[in-house]
Amino acid sequence: MNILLLGYGKMGKTIEQIALERGHQIAGRIDADNHADLANLEPDDVDVVIEFSSPDSAVENITYCLERGWPVVCGTTGWLSHRAEIEALCRDNKGAFFYASNYSIGVNLFFRLNKTLAQFMRNYPSYHVSMTEIHHTEKKDAPSGTAITLAEGVLERLPNKHRWVNNEAGRDPIPVGDDAIEIESLREGNVPGTHTVRYESEVDRIEITHVAHNRLGFAMGAVVAAEWLVGKEGIFGMDDLLGNA
Repeated sequence: MNILLLGYGKMGKTIEQIALERGHQIAGRIDADNHADLANLEPDDVDVVIEFSSPDSAVENITYCLERGWPVVCGTTGWLSHRAEIEALCRDNKGAFFYASNYSIGVNLFFRLNKTLAQFMRNYPSYHVSMTEIHHTEKKDAPSGTAITLAEGVLERLPNKHRWVNNEAGRDPIPVGDDAIEIESLREGNVPGTHTVRYESEVDRIEITHVAHNRLGFAMGAVVAAEWLVGKEGIFGMDDLLGNA
């Protein structure tokens, strides 16, 4: 396949490495410094786009690509207030759009474990649920998209929780009511991503944690999603790729 990389930071470079190892070609490497070069690509130059840019540019990037007829695999987080319009554009253009907050197979198994644990805990309201996410200092959005997905999974299963509240280290804390899940966001060094969901009572604590050692798992999942998406029409996510079991 000819893959267009939109966003060529650390993640984009890791995706490139894996794509080349799997026998694909790179149709272009676009970031903030050469964004104008995007207009030089013809529709037939690109089989699929992998978009890992920034929250500020993601919507414009995805819109441009869908209007050109290019399937898009997006891993940028922090833009989801515009998700409905992007999905409508995809349908109107009979395009293909794949979004995940995290492309790691391990993280997606963790998502399922998180929902299962929340289902068990719904009958034990004495346990207070909260989360912590830790990422590298260059990450621009907080909480992480992965943390939001985890929180949404808990909200689906716990009837007494209706929202999440984010508290970032170094900022004045936001009060957390009984109906909310607190997500604590920490930014440290070069951490690829650590997510913990905890249930704590007066007598004990239950925790599940996923620790990413590097970016390879995220990048591999994005490339596999791109391979899977070509030739399809519609809106997809990791459950479609992995199966809904």
